[in-house]
Amino acid sequence: MLRLLTKAVVIGMTLLFLSLGSQFFILEPANATIRQQQEAPGQILYQSRHSLRDETGTAWQVVLFKRVKNDQIDTINLRLVGFPNQAAFLHPQGLEIMTSQGRLFQAEDQFAKKSPAANVGEYNLKEILPQLPSTEQVRLHLPLEGQQRTLNLPSPILLEWQELIKQEKG
Repeated sequence: MLRLLTKAVVIGMTLLFLSLGSQFFILEPANATIRQQQEAPGQILYQSRHSLRDETGTAWQVVLFKRVKNDQIDTINLRLVGFPNQAAFLHPQGLEIMTSQGRLFQAEDQFAKKSPAANVGEYNLKEILPQLPSTEQVRLHLPLEGQQRTLNLPSPILLEWQELIKQEKG
């Protein structure tokens, strides 16, 4: 009797899975999380936001944004934000970006004269981003007081960034 009941439960679960549940077990590719907002007439801001951890496990907010004014790209900047009192960026030091193939880029510090807070860095990627690969990991070497930290950017984020720079109006 127990054997028959077990068989019935297994068959029932299998049928339930096939008819209803299969959608819940199939992983769909993640959609890009590109946000768009109109800041002013003729001015649109596109953003990609992610939270990543460095090699010590410290969380960082990583925000790439493109500002378009009158259908022309004005800026493509990368903003990095750490927890207050845990990290302080060295200004005016650039951000080192290294591909897995060894290509090194230096992104200009946009807060060279004045930063909104010590734990915030912002760097110009307008000329660099189109040159970055979208199929391999890239490392960001963060210029911090007293230490250097590294963030690994996986290829899905780089693919999303490539999509961001292709967005309409710019």
